[in-house]
Amino acid sequence: MKSAARVESDEQLARLLQIGVVLEEVVEVRAYQHYQRLPEDERDERIEDLLEDAREESAKHRRRLEALIDELDAESVPFEDIEAIVEAQYARDGTDFDSVLYDQLNGEETAYKFYDDLVEAVEASDADFGVDREELLDTLRDIREAEAEGVEEIAELMEERA
Repeated sequence: MKSAARVESDEQLARLLQIGVVLEEVVEVRAYQHYQRLPEDERDERIEDLLEDAREESAKHRRRLEALIDELDAESVPFEDIEAIVEAQYARDGTDFDSVLYDQLNGEETAYKFYDDLVEAVEASDADFGVDREELLDTLRDIREAEAEGVEEIAELMEERA
């Protein structure tokens, strides 16, 4: 999504929120997979806590986005279509990064950018939505802030380990 984009309808908003749900699922699943595959020599309590926190946070974000979608009077886009969009735009196979932390950082940065663009698009819109605009923006800003904090936490941990 381009930062200059505007959200003009409940259907468009629902589709974008669905993309957010799938992004959260991607982060949640990848954090779980990383946790399961973490080599013994890379295991430490901070990394394990970070991955656990990422899974829990993504699940919480997903539930908040799903609640907003439920409030909209919009035709739902099939999940498979949304999943394909996210896979093409945002998913990684993990081979692009040197470690679990780089991959997790990429997921958090991608989510942050998505929510930042979405907040900007909603703010630029004059449309009336089937959800309260302030509730929508508060939720999106909260999630964006949590993603920014995740990026900072991972970056700090990476610096300490360098």
